[in-house]
Amino acid sequence: MKRKPRSAVSPVSRRLKLAERLSWLMLWSVTPYLALGAAPSQTPSVMPLVPAANWKLASSAKSGVSAVSNWGSDPRIEAEYGVKWVESRTYQLNDEFSGSQTADVIVEEATDASAAYGLLTYYQTKAMAPEKGIQLAVVGPDGVLMARGRVFIRFVKATGSHISADELRALETLVGGTRPTDDALASLPASLPSRGLVPATEKYLLGPEAASHVLPSFPASLFGFEQGAEVQTGLYTASAGGSAASANQPATLLAIEYPTFQIARARFKLMQDALSLNRERGTDSVYGKRAGSFVFLAVNTASKAAAAQLLDQFNVAEQVSWDQRYPGKKSVTLQMLELILANLGLVALLIGLALLGGALIAFSKRLARKWFPTSDWGSPEGERLITLNLR
Repeated sequence: MKRKPRSAVSPVSRRLKLAERLSWLMLWSVTPYLALGAAPSQTPSVMPLVPAANWKLASSAKSGVSAVSNWGSDPRIEAEYGVKWVESRTYQLNDEFSGSQTADVIVEEATDASAAYGLLTYYQTKAMAPEKGIQLAVVGPDGVLMARGRVFIRFVKATGSHISADELRALETLVGGTRPTDDALASLPASLPSRGLVPATEKYLLGPEAASHVLPSFPASLFGFEQGAEVQTGLYTASAGGSAASANQPATLLAIEYPTFQIARARFKLMQDALSLNRERGTDSVYGKRAGSFVFLAVNTASKAAAAQLLDQFNVAEQVSWDQRYPGKKSVTLQMLELILANLGLVALLIGLALLGGALIAFSKRLARKWFPTSDWGSPEGERLITLNLR
């Protein structure tokens, strides 16, 4: 019986196959360890997406400030913040699943960015919460409030509306964007200390009407709004040294800013006399201090120690800066163009005056030659060039 000859395999081929098998064996042996080492670093990455919705402007109309009463607001409050007109817009959403829906957007232009922010804080209630992903916007059961620059915006859902939170957020992004400009944020007042502050109780007041609604037990005439006072107030849950009965009683904190040190000093003196500041009077005690152009007051505190705990959170640092002219609403490019045109106009005016002056001189000489032939002004000798025969 003959045996079949085996295929000849060279030693080099055998070594290559052996090396390949060893490589696969090593790879399979270290694979579990590589997987374990990489597992903790594989955290999910979430990209925030702007919800898309097919919102379209259906109608728009402007009216006087008294129209805010249609949405449950007081025109006198808006007037204190500088609102003079109201624009009512209606946006329509066409969705293939929920059909056609509408939402009203009320736009009010205040005096400046801080005034618009003041309207936002005034109308914000405890039932509202900050809108996710959108700055200076609060959402509640009836809609959304937003501040954008000097504009205060309301988003009102129609009665029985089925607009979802994402669809409403898309409308907010369409109208006001996700955040104000850096200039608008820089012009806003500094926030009150956050430690112990009850959410949605911070208010920014610019007039006695708003102050009387937010602080009904405090005499608004003491603030001095006619002298440029700006008031920030909030409720705090601080009760250091208080009794158990008053442990949860919220205290009212007031931060009042005045244009100058002198006004702040005079107003603080009036408050000392009218409110008996820093004197123990039970539940009617009012504690306060003055720092530069600021006056800080603590009302309805559990004790003097609790008031001191609240007032000590304020540190005032004064900074001197040069007054700058308000740039207005015109862009820098438009202002530069106006400056160039003004310079060209000035040059044209000077050329025109020079030509007019030359024509008047020539005309006056002719008149003098005709009516006063003996005068030097009308003499033809004066019109000749003076030459000096120097050698």
